[in-house]
Amino acid sequence: MTESQPAAAAALQRRPLLSRLPLFMTVGTLSAVLAACGPSGAQGGPGGPGGGMPPTEVGVVTVTPGVVGLQTELPGRLEASRVAQVRARAAGIVQERLFREGSDVKAGQPLFQIDAAPYKATYDSAQAAVAKAEATLMQASAQLTRYKPLVEANAISKQDYVNAEASQKQAEADLASAKAALQTAKINLGYTTVTAPISGRIGRELVTVGALVGQSEATQMAVVQQIDPLYVNFTQSAAEVMKLRDALANGQLKRAPGTEAASVRLVKDDGSEFPKAGKLLFSDLTVDSTSGQITLRAEVPNPGGQLLPGLYVRVRLEQAQASDAITLPQQAVTRSEKGDVVMVVSPEGKVSPRPVKVAAGKGNQWVILDGLKAGEQVMVDGFQKLRGDAPVKAVPWQAPGSAAPAAAAPAAAPAAKS
Repeated sequence: MTESQPAAAAALQRRPLLSRLPLFMTVGTLSAVLAACGPSGAQGGPGGPGGGMPPTEVGVVTVTPGVVGLQTELPGRLEASRVAQVRARAAGIVQERLFREGSDVKAGQPLFQIDAAPYKATYDSAQAAVAKAEATLMQASAQLTRYKPLVEANAISKQDYVNAEASQKQAEADLASAKAALQTAKINLGYTTVTAPISGRIGRELVTVGALVGQSEATQMAVVQQIDPLYVNFTQSAAEVMKLRDALANGQLKRAPGTEAASVRLVKDDGSEFPKAGKLLFSDLTVDSTSGQITLRAEVPNPGGQLLPGLYVRVRLEQAQASDAITLPQQAVTRSEKGDVVMVVSPEGKVSPRPVKVAAGKGNQWVILDGLKAGEQVMVDGFQKLRGDAPVKAVPWQAPGSAAPAAAAPAAAPAAKS
């Protein structure tokens, strides 16, 4: 190697890389190398613009204020609207039971048959006494008729005429007494057939065939209860009852169909609501001095006898109506001793807590009176997906089992189109 060769090699090393590449690499291969050496995802990658994670989707409902009924649930107990004890009014041996236990009976329907032979004999004797009294009256009347012209002609003494007139009146009285005795015998004979005093459902028999009843007192033989409609008795504080009366007078309460009474609903032990609405009948006249409570009574239709007397139920009563109120699913509200809070999603996707004022519950929702505005979006689902201050994507929340997204309003309303 000559002295000029090392100098030439060093000069070649100092030349730029581009000038040392073959010509065929300066267009295609070079562009690929530069793209590979550039920042990862500079033109967009699987993580979105800038390589970030996509926003988390959360379920929201849109706030729509409206008129909401504020309801109160109170414990109550069902009671038959009418209860009648079937008692023996005639003494004797029970010969036959004429009904099926647990069945529905009509007023006047025969239920038991008591031995009627003694009463039939008394009735027959009373009939004979009436016939005898009628014959005596006929004779006395005929004698008085004969004496009348004779006394006018002085053919008989006036005393004889007075005696005949008295005999005729006495015969009339005897006939009236005999007829009364016959009526009594007929009534007693009728008592041997024990009938239902009212229409309703009859329970089990309290005496058996062959038992002696009515000997010293009116023996109870069965009980008939009228269970359609039923009464439900419950208590409420005097202050709330006064508010209820004022709200009813001002037309703020939902009334039972066809009446002026407030409407009530029953909630059974399993949490389901009885389909038939009842009506509030009255409140007690006095306040319990020990508890400050007033007894209320409502009437509930019970076709088919689904409800039974003695059952404990929850009485759902609409106490008032709140205007510009909002209903939210219960899972959207966090309740604590410090207050009630919901999570509001802004149009930019930012989530922030918002204190609200909760009035009462309505089914599986809370009634919100203050803290939210129309059009705001309240987060219902996706709390576990939140990551710090990262933005979220609001999607309409759909209640389980429903076909359409839920709205934060008393009734579902279609979402406004932008």
